[in-house]
Amino acid sequence: MVRRIRPGNADADDAQVNDAIERAGQEVFTHEPPKTLKGRINFLMKQLRTTKAVARELGITQRSVERYRTGERKHPPKAIADRIEAAVRTRWQPRVRQRARKKAATSTGITVETRARFGYTAPIGTTDDGRTRRITVHLPPEYARRLFDAQQGIGDQPLNEVIAEGLKESYFQDHGRRAAGLDVEFTDIDYIDVSY
Repeated sequence: MVRRIRPGNADADDAQVNDAIERAGQEVFTHEPPKTLKGRINFLMKQLRTTKAVARELGITQRSVERYRTGERKHPPKAIADRIEAAVRTRWQPRVRQRARKKAATSTGITVETRARFGYTAPIGTTDDGRTRRITVHLPPEYARRLFDAQQGIGDQPLNEVIAEGLKESYFQDHGRRAAGLDVEFTDIDYIDVSY
């Protein structure tokens, strides 16, 4: 069982796991999203229907959206350009992403590469001090399904606890062949990358 100790940075850990899942979804695109500012704004217009909705989504004025759309203004500040790109990538090829997620959750599973602090309980006479480790593990489809469910708010298990259970079973316990009764804590994530 994974310990349910929630350290102060658990929300930051969950946010990093969520970002890694989103990046993984963007790696399955079959075509790249629009590269030009005008193309991106026009794509958002098709998705959100009005300049007012696009402006609200990007946190800019409606007039700015109109200027970007017509090409009157071609170089937004970097922060706005990043928001435009993120909004487009979030909405790009949802069916392709959904198919890839379904495949990962039913047949192929996911691969997690991370560097984080792992703590565990161990028998007397051995150390149970947490330490930073770099681990790359392929997790079975069950964990992919649970991770996607947790990302959508289904169930009460945080994202990093799902990853911790998967790493415990696949890496530390080698699918039940060793370290029976081991508890694993997955905290202080330095980086995490997910692929499916």
